Amino acid sequence: MKLFYKPGACSMAAHLILNEAGATYSLEKVDTSAGLTETGAVYDETNPRGYVPALRFENGDVLTENVAILHWLGEQYPDFASDSAGKPLDRFRVLELLSFLSSELHKGFSPFFSGKQFSEADAADNLAKLKIRLGQFDALLAKGGDYLLGDSFSVADAYAFVILNWTNFIGVSLGDWPKTAAYVERIRARPAAQKTLQEEGLAA
Repeated sequence: MKLFYKPGACSMAAHLILNEAGATYSLEKVDTSAGLTETGAVYDETNPRGYVPALRFENGDVLTENVAILHWLGEQYPDFASDSAGKPLDRFRVLELLSFLSSELHKGFSPFFSGKQFSEADAADNLAKLKIRLGQFDALLAKGGDYLLGDSFSVADAYAFVILNWTNFIGVSLGDWPKTAAYVERIRARPAAQKTLQEEGLAA
């Protein structure tokens, strides 16, 4: 497998799971602005929509879209799609979490990376909406356990970590959400997360 990625982007979630699983894979960095990979290939030939992630298999097939790739990884490595009790609804709980992360939490960060200039009122509105989503995420942790499914790290945690890590790039503190702040640091301390950050050039 080859993962096409951009440092710190949502593709880092798949990268993290591949490291957690000890999978055999290679990486190819993408400059999405230039539309080129680090080898000089035209990235649109891999993903016509031009963004990451994309996962290319040995037979040449390519899977795109973060939720689809993470769901596929959960199917390949079931330990990352259920808790230790293997509850029947776990696969659907993971889809539920991935849907929220993709359509709500991830989307809440979009204005901050759009490159647009917002009025003071619009900027305040964007921040207020993001804080609502952060509060909703914090509430997911209220049930206890170290991770979103309880005590087992899942593909949803990998995605959540990547999104929440973006607060470091936009100057938003997680201090108002102590459970979430502790959750992010708990994941950051995992050896696979440290390896992933190092490989993407984002280690402290």
